[in-house]
Amino acid sequence: MPPRLPTLLLPIVSLSAAGAMAAPTLDASVRERAETLVREGKHASLVIAVIDGRDSAVYGFGRARPGDAAAPDADTVYEIGSVTKTMTGLLLADAVVAGKAGLDQAVAELLPAYTIPAHAGQQITLAQLATHFSGLPRLPGNLAPADINDPYADYAEAQLRSFLAGHTLSRPPDASYEYSNLGYGLLGTALAERAQLPYEELLQARIFRPLGMLSSSTQTTPALRARLAPGHLEDGQPTSNWHFQAIAAAGAVRSSARDMIAYVQSYMRAPGAAQRLAVQPRQILAGEGDGDGVKKVGLAWVLDQVDGQPFAWHNGQTGGYASFVGYTLDGKRGVVVLSNTARDVDGLGVGVLVPGSLPPLEKDGPPPEEIAIDPARLAQYAGQYALAPTFVLSVRQGPDGLLVGATGQGEAPVFASAQDTFFYKAVEAQLVFQRDVQGAITGVVLHQNGMAMPGKRKP
Repeated sequence: MPPRLPTLLLPIVSLSAAGAMAAPTLDASVRERAETLVREGKHASLVIAVIDGRDSAVYGFGRARPGDAAAPDADTVYEIGSVTKTMTGLLLADAVVAGKAGLDQAVAELLPAYTIPAHAGQQITLAQLATHFSGLPRLPGNLAPADINDPYADYAEAQLRSFLAGHTLSRPPDASYEYSNLGYGLLGTALAERAQLPYEELLQARIFRPLGMLSSSTQTTPALRARLAPGHLEDGQPTSNWHFQAIAAAGAVRSSARDMIAYVQSYMRAPGAAQRLAVQPRQILAGEGDGDGVKKVGLAWVLDQVDGQPFAWHNGQTGGYASFVGYTLDGKRGVVVLSNTARDVDGLGVGVLVPGSLPPLEKDGPPPEEIAIDPARLAQYAGQYALAPTFVLSVRQGPDGLLVGATGQGEAPVFASAQDTFFYKAVEAQLVFQRDVQGAITGVVLHQNGMAMPGKRKP
């Protein structure tokens, strides 16, 4: 665990409208939770923006950078990960409203140079990509990052086109939900092609510049880098930033609380036709009917409710960051939560939107007893283990023991508790390596969340 630092908590900047009596306050339970999470080293820093209609305030916790005397503020920049998908969904809605695309239009019509998979003649539509009902997998099968800590950096258009040309859909589009970074990468590529602009320029032209979002981009300019909070793995260790090519529309944006307030308020305050279209429910994700516990999805946005309060939300996570944005559908309350540690912040976000809903803090149980293993023997575990066609564990020997990465995630250390058995300290998970009759390691089983997921060692 990183050294404990004094928690800094203050309304860093009031962004309230002129004449407002007071900036929105942070619920006491959320404030105390954020203080605890930073004090215990669960998050290097947190920024929580509370939005009440036209008024907003930003609260900062911890330190955005090692050695900084100041807390993070409204202009500290973070990776927002999959919150980017809501922006891609808004670009789709914008194109539909402008008559430049249709929700039921086949993506193949926008990308004639691509070979897009279909199922029994049923083609994938733009709406199916935007709602994760396309039938495409979460990740492309040919994703093989040179650096597991930056998994999308070398996945370019050529790899995307190659995968799609050789892929066969296992079910018809619209048959079932499967969250897909691949699908959103393809959607962004199609929208950029239709607009004849790179994805970054399309974001700037249609969303960022009109909303005055001056600190938002898929590119890390020198100005943004100067305010970028460095990322951390879930166990608190520093990690590198992520970079994107063909999958940028799934998670490439970096932004600040100030910019994200403007973005969320564009849905809350007199939303335009594109914003209204983006949050219209299009598919049911869980349950039936309209009661609590039913989740629906619009164009990326998840439509949910807690204690009878309906709201729209989306979260994000990269190798070193986590985020949550949301607003109540009556337009009265909004939230932005940004962290530079890859640890879930959803509870904080919902706790702001629906006061009194903050779940109890999960206490970490004692880890298994760690045993020493001769470093010379650790090399036998190094390799790649395929738990699914698009999900691979990469094991290597680091200077202090084994390091394990996963597709789309950063590396984390594991520690031996028995021969062939290793555990994570950052999360509640365990790896048990498998051997054949000759004693050679042939696979691994990942035990997590009550599930056992076996994987074969790749040649």
